[in-house]
This record gives sequence, C-alpha cells and structure tokens, in this order.
Amino acid sequence: MKKIAGILIVFFSFFLQGYAQSGTYNCYPTSWWVGMKNPNLQIMIHGKGVGNGDAYTINYPGVKLIKVNKVENKNYVFLDVHISSFAKPGTLKIEVREKTKFTVVAFDLRKRRVGNGSQYAQGVNSNDLIYLIMPDRFSNGDTTNDRIAGMRDQSLNRDSIYERHGGDLKGIENHLDYLKTLGVTTLWLNPVIENDMPNRTEHGYSFTNHYKIDPRIGGDAAYHRLIEAAHHKGIKMIQDAVYNHVGSYHFTVLDPPMKDWLHQWPHYTNTSYKDQVLFDPYASTEEKKVMSDGWFVTSMPDLNQKNSYVANFLIQHAIWTVEEFGIDGWRIDTYAYNDLDFMNRCNKALEKEFPKITLFGETWVHGTVNQAYFVENNFSIPYKSNLQGVTDFQSLWGITDAMTKTFGWNEGVNVLYTTLAKDFVYKNPMRNVIFIDNHDLSRFFSVVGESMEKYKGALAWLYTSRGIPQIYYGDEIGLKGFTSPVDGYVRQDFPGGWTSDKENKFLSGGRNSQEDSIWKYMAVLGNFRKNSTAIKTGKMMQFSPKNGEYVYFRYDKAQTIMTVLNTVDTTLKISMANYKERTIGFSKMKSVITGEIFPIEDFLLKPYESGVWELLR
Repeated sequence: MKKIAGILIVFFSFFLQGYAQSGTYNCYPTSWWVGMKNPNLQIMIHGKGVGNGDAYTINYPGVKLIKVNKVENKNYVFLDVHISSFAKPGTLKIEVREKTKFTVVAFDLRKRRVGNGSQYAQGVNSNDLIYLIMPDRFSNGDTTNDRIAGMRDQSLNRDSIYERHGGDLKGIENHLDYLKTLGVTTLWLNPVIENDMPNRTEHGYSFTNHYKIDPRIGGDAAYHRLIEAAHHKGIKMIQDAVYNHVGSYHFTVLDPPMKDWLHQWPHYTNTSYKDQVLFDPYASTEEKKVMSDGWFVTSMPDLNQKNSYVANFLIQHAIWTVEEFGIDGWRIDTYAYNDLDFMNRCNKALEKEFPKITLFGETWVHGTVNQAYFVENNFSIPYKSNLQGVTDFQSLWGITDAMTKTFGWNEGVNVLYTTLAKDFVYKNPMRNVIFIDNHDLSRFFSVVGESMEKYKGALAWLYTSRGIPQIYYGDEIGLKGFTSPVDGYVRQDFPGGWTSDKENKFLSGGRNSQEDSIWKYMAVLGNFRKNSTAIKTGKMMQFSPKNGEYVYFRYDKAQTIMTVLNTVDTTLKISMANYKERTIGFSKMKSVITGEIFPIEDFLLKPYESGVWELLR
C-alpha cells in the first residue's frame, strides 16, 4: 500500500491524569472510503485486551458509532459504524477507555477511486482472453524478496516442486508486453494474499492475513504497480478469492474471536466433496452439513459464514480489495463448499458497489445440472444462485473426451456437443469461463499425448466457442505435466523467467520449432478474436457430429466464423452441403490461421486436423 493506512497507530494520551495503554491494535478493514453505496461498516479491532474497554467513542463529523459488540475473546471488539453521505475524507480517531487507560486508534477514511466500471471494476466478458498465472512460478523480477525474514517458510529451491521458487509480481509486470502480443486481455493470478504457513506456500490458498499482499511476491506496493501498469496497457485483473477457508496460521485461527468463528466438530471432519447432496431432494441433512461445513483439508480451517461477524469480515474485505487495488473481477475458489446463502449476499454486496464487476466461481463438479445449480439458472427450485458465471468444467470434460476418446453415439466429441446442447439451463452461458487446463489439472498437451493436431484442435475450440476463454501460463509453448503423483508437476517455472535460465521461451529465438508453432497459433487466434464480433458476442450454431466431424458457427450480422474439428484418426471429407443453413450467401472462406482464401466447397481434414475460417461473400 502507498501508506500504512491499515496499521492502527496507538497514540499516547496527553490529557488524562492516568496513563495511556502501550501496545498496538489492528483494525480490519484497515481503512475505508466515504461515498460507498452501503453506509454501514463493521470494524474489527484486534489487540491484547481491547475488548476490556469500558467505553468506545468516535468523534468525527458524519460518522456515528451505532453499536459496540463484545465477543468471547477479549482481544477483539467489533464496532458497527454508520458513515453518512456528508462525511469527508480524513482520519477518524477511535477512543478506547479502560478505567484510567486511554488509547486512540487512527482509522483512515479516503476518497473513492475515479473510474468505477471504466478504469477499474470493469468486468470481464466474452470479449476477453484470460491468462492464469501462479506468481511464484512465472518470473522472478525482484530477487530481494525471495525470502522474507521472520516468515515461517524460508524455502527457496527451484529443484523442488513443493518449495518456493521466487517468482513475483514484478516478474509478471516485466512481461505485460509479451502477454499483450499473445492477445491476452485479462490476468488471473493465483492468490496473492499473505500465506505465512510453514510449507507449501507457493500456491497461495492458505491465507494468514487478508489485508496483506504476500511480501515474497512484492507486497502491496508491487501489486499496486502491476495493476496500474496492466490497466495502462489495456489488461484487466482478476483476483482469486477464497471465502471458504483460511490457513491454520491465520490470526483468527491462532487467536479466534469466538468459538464458532470456524466450523467446529467433535473430531476432525473433512468435507465429503459430494456436491449432489446440496440439491438432492432426498439428501440426508447430516450429509449436507458434512459437505458444506467439513474442512477442505486439515491445514485449511473452515470458516463459519453463518456467523455474522465472519460474513461481514469476508464481504468487507472483498469490497475493500476492489477499491484499494482496482480489481476488475473475482474468481471464487471452491464455490460449492461455501455457505451458498452467504455467497448470494457477498455477490450482491460487490455488485452494489461495483455494478460492472465480474464474479465467476470454481465449480469442479460432474454434470451440467450440478454445475448450473451454483450459477444463475433457469431452474424453478428453492435455492436460486445469483452467481454470474462458473469455471466450466463440463465443457472441459467434453473437449477432453473429444480429443482422447473413440467417437460414438454418446462418446468422444458427442460429449462436448451434448454438453453445449444443455446450455438452456443457464441464464447466460456466455459468462462461463472455458478452459483446457489450470493449476489443478494435468497439462492438456500431455493429456492428448503431445499430439500437435489434437492440441491445436482443442485450442481452436477454446478460442472460438461460446464463453470466456482462459489459458494457463505455458500453454502457449506446450508445457507438459500430469497431476499424478502430485499437482506440483503442472506448476513448472516458465523457462526464461529467471536470469539463470539457459533458455528463454518468452523470446521466439528461445523456442524450438514446435513451441514456436504453438505460440504463433495461439497468438493469431488471440489477436483475431479481439476484433471478431462474431466470436466475442455473436450467436452460436452447432451441428450434430458425424463420424467424428464436429462443425459449429459463430455469427452476427457483420461476420460468420466456421470452426471444424476432425476428432478421429482417419481423414474426413467435409461436405459443405451439410452446413448450407449457415453458409448460404457466402462464396469463399478465409483461414484465420494462414490467411489463405478458398472457395466454399468440399475439402479434406487429416486425422485430428482442425480449422477456423471466416466466411466471405
């Protein structure tokens, strides 16, 4: 952060005959803004004995202390305040009195950012191409933060998939032009929040302090600089939100405000991972509780979002983060494991303050109905989600089967076709994020046996199908790896991200012919879709697959795009007469990849070959 607005500074009293309390109290949120849509704020104050106060007062024009909430742990107090529309930016003083002790805590109220919905909180949509990065494994731009004294994890070993490697936010900033050239319009980073855990801190999903960007990737200042630089280049930023759990060394776990801050069980209880029980009309009540309230893993304590203090803490942090850093959208981790009523409340609160912001949740489930349950859908059921979009695992399973399974009535590419045929369940399937791999999945290039034809076919689908495409760092050079035996094997360093690397794959000269072929293919598709109205916002028409041949069109009044996939190991003759419904009125077809122009007539596709064409009159 540009200034230490969040650390509550303890002032000594010059006015009382007694003495001032010595020590530090910390506030969460660490600061706030005037002019928010919701005028109410709950300030958590944490510090030794702060809950023992006899009186708490705020004397600031336009700010009223509504209620003092004392809880079980006397190291906490929660203050409900109302910030009126006429309150001005400044520093308000929270006075804590205990007998003869008198402590003043400073809390900043600031002016809101300019450009809500245009310069930040812009939202991400089907116009965009998302690039997912694990910061520790992409590029090391600042070696001075590789280790931070006092933090529990002091590992720094690039030979180990389990330890930190030193990648950081500066390394990402250094390669924004590279990403822009690739056609990327949006960055999604795996969590950037402090993970002061003893080990496995490279992935970032075990928060220990919500209001600190991890100093090993550059801290608050580097995050500000990266987002400002990205926005300057027309690149948006998605932050990875984790509401379901925290790390076991989070300050509210080491010093819980109350017994039910976390989900408590007589003995350790893991979630069942069975999403079906949440919508099953015949489900056991106990099984529902295990699914939602069980812990994800032992090192990630499960937050009780039914506790109003927990809910406020999480919602206010989400709002604070967007306003503080200029975030454009949220990817919400482990969406199905959260309290879903809480998630509706959180989503609504974010949209109220930032009307154009994008929210999409991780829904690692099997079945279109299962997935649609967690998003805005067309079902007439008791629970109605207000989540805008999801990470579309169903289409992932579809494209995987298309490229790895034998074609059949219900097999191979028919799985993909049938999955998309079920889009009627969604309010807006264009808001779903489609992908072929990520930090939790085997690299798709490995999944398809390192077949260039199959890989390019999957990419052709990814860049032209409905939804918001997301690629994972290294996809553009065909990085390999399976999640077995552990997921670290799909979280490799990007070659060239460290000065000691022998090869630099960020440069064409550092890539071999295969890598460069993939890179150029993705760059052509990425940059083409930037200006393709048909792909970005047009309609879609797909034709039922025949003998492994899958054809669909993206079209609007200005443009028609045809994508054809051969998903079998034999050469197919593509008969254009089968698609005259969409080709009528056109006489030529131009390859998006090569620029070559052909007459619209029957043609051959070799085994697993694919193509993307723009139709011309």
